[in-house]
Amino acid sequence: MSTEPIVHFEAASTLAVVVSSNEPLLFLSKDLTVIAASTSFCRTFEIDPATIPGRPLASLGNGEWAMPKLASLLKATASGSARIAAYEIDLQRPNRKPRQLIVNAQLLDDGDTAHVRLLLAITDVTDARAEAKLKDELIREKAILMQEVQHRVANSLQIIASVLMQSARQVQSEEARGHLRNAHHRVMSIAAVQRQLSTSSTGNVELHTYFTQLCESLGASMIADDDRLSISVNVDDSLVEAGVSVSLGLIVTELVINALKHAFPGQQTGTIVIDYCSTGSDWTLSVTDDGIGMPTGDLAPRSGLGTGIIEALARNLEGEIQVSDANPGTAVTIRHRGDADCQIKPPAAA
Repeated sequence: MSTEPIVHFEAASTLAVVVSSNEPLLFLSKDLTVIAASTSFCRTFEIDPATIPGRPLASLGNGEWAMPKLASLLKATASGSARIAAYEIDLQRPNRKPRQLIVNAQLLDDGDTAHVRLLLAITDVTDARAEAKLKDELIREKAILMQEVQHRVANSLQIIASVLMQSARQVQSEEARGHLRNAHHRVMSIAAVQRQLSTSSTGNVELHTYFTQLCESLGASMIADDDRLSISVNVDDSLVEAGVSVSLGLIVTELVINALKHAFPGQQTGTIVIDYCSTGSDWTLSVTDDGIGMPTGDLAPRSGLGTGIIEALARNLEGEIQVSDANPGTAVTIRHRGDADCQIKPPAAA
């Protein structure tokens, strides 16, 4: 088929731009005859450039471009009733893997309605899609692996906590028993974080659920009479990184243990309230009891391991510790960057 009548209507500059394009392009007439193809198109789809001009689109290569749906859309574009934008097609070629293509077609309006022209741009996204799929699979596998690791770590910590509790029951010294029980509570605090992480898809910990589970564990092991003492959790919907949650959980553990041991002597009833709120990067954590209050003077307790742990963790979190009279009871507050928007609630009446 002679190409001379077709080429006659095209400016040499237009043909040169199409042929030299780095993107696979086809320059088509209204009846989908190929006027010109870019060198990139010929190279990408392994078609001899000399065989392209003047041939119908459907006859290119081994006929793999004979796609009724594509032809219908191109004719609709040529008539001005539609436009192909990011249309996806699968190119099937003999003895080759299918290629995933995205095509865009545009009507070239030069005012000559007698000679309608189309520009068809083709992008091969096969390799990009394969790489994206592989990346997604690797991310999913990593997430599953991390959840399994977190689950196993939580189980291991629970085993360690059980051993500590058994040892606490067996030792004769009351002081040693107290230290072992405290160690048990600290391990359980970290185990609770691990359980949260094992069900998290983001690697972050939801503090409300975490603090609730933590306080339920502390109450179950340290409160013999639920009618006498209770622990309440008032926490917003904050999510924090795993490392931060561990530090916050250990602080809560130490403060709750201290309150349960010292704030309610004898048969006194009372409530311990854990509050947490955050605004942006600012946050406030408070543990408040309505017990006997902090002894002063000669009766003031000496700083022990728990106090040292709280101070070290607060420094690590760049938080400031404030101990105040809750009238009645004691409030210990850790603030990060002095968040003035968070209002700590008073403990509920016992």
